[in-house]
Amino acid sequence: MTVTTPVAGGVAGAGWPATAAMATAVGVVAATAGWWPRTRRALGTAVILVATVSALGTVLTGAGAGAGASGGGGDGPDGDSPLGLPMLVEFAAVTVLVFLVARYVPTPRSVLLMAPLTVSGSTVILRMGTYHSLPEAFGQCAFMALGPLGAATVGGRLRALETRRLRAVRAARRAQRLELARDLHDFVAHDVSGIVVLAQAARLVGSDRPEKVPELLERIEAAGLRALASMDRTVHMLSESAPHRQHAYGLADIADVVEHFRSVGGAGARLELDPATGAPGAVPHEVAATAHRVVVEALTNVRRHAPGATAVRVRIALDHTGRPAPVLTVEVANGPGSRPTGRPAPERHRGGSGLTALTERVRALGGTLSAGPQTGGGWQTAVTLPLPPPADDGSTPP
Repeated sequence: MTVTTPVAGGVAGAGWPATAAMATAVGVVAATAGWWPRTRRALGTAVILVATVSALGTVLTGAGAGAGASGGGGDGPDGDSPLGLPMLVEFAAVTVLVFLVARYVPTPRSVLLMAPLTVSGSTVILRMGTYHSLPEAFGQCAFMALGPLGAATVGGRLRALETRRLRAVRAARRAQRLELARDLHDFVAHDVSGIVVLAQAARLVGSDRPEKVPELLERIEAAGLRALASMDRTVHMLSESAPHRQHAYGLADIADVVEHFRSVGGAGARLELDPATGAPGAVPHEVAATAHRVVVEALTNVRRHAPGATAVRVRIALDHTGRPAPVLTVEVANGPGSRPTGRPAPERHRGGSGLTALTERVRALGGTLSAGPQTGGGWQTAVTLPLPPPADDGSTPP
């Protein structure tokens, strides 16, 4: 019966390292979590401090308990050991710190920080001295390691979800910027190119026919107002949802585009619009918006690269020939262009969306786009866009 006193004395003597380690770990973790995110930069320092103190607590506690046990000939402290509660509190603090590291630290660095924390947290069980062999001690530590590993899994999962959300936000912002660039190129550039044409015409006739200059200036002013209106409309559409942006323009707006092209020097522009395209539901909104973009881009290119063209034809029709479902065909063709004497060639625009972006959009809808010189001179842009098949009863598709 003499073994009880030395064992208790050994445990009591070993209790102060465990208590000190527990108090330090809890204090550091509480300060780190309590003042978050201001303490985010000090997270690495907190990890090193807690891991070091916890490891020292385990070493010193194990040495003290082992000395007391050997002095009395016992196997270690019993289930009523005062080391149990500090150990569990410290283990919980270490687990919380592992979660913070996994949640907020990037993966390569977080692994380096979580490794010593997991080791120090899982070995606190050794302070109890309840093992009789090395495999038994290893098994107890492996079981305790499940806590930090679970915290790392949860924190890493939350970080992955946050990363995915941020990537989705960046992708949405990039898509919005690209949409703005396309709208500015397709619509605003169309009006600005008309202003350039009118300004060049005013400079040419200014010396010979000065009475024409006020009229040209009025037309330049009107074209500038239209450009501002187009820009305002583009910004307004970007502030709304994506479906509203896609449905903003359609086949009904193409007549205005051709008329505007004609009013700023595009003499001879002619629109051939198949009446069947105006039937309700005949052309989906996405297809109609793409057709509108094609016409705007093609006419803008005519104005830039063939300003002297006297004939421009815009044709939009439904084609049922040899196909199970109809397709919408869009053709914009111009005759040979000649630049008036004294008008400088405009600098070619590089880096815009243009036909490259239109080709991608047309392909996304399952269509094709071709652009190139035509027989007899001039240029032709042709697009085919597939439409939904007609209803089985022969009625107009919804």
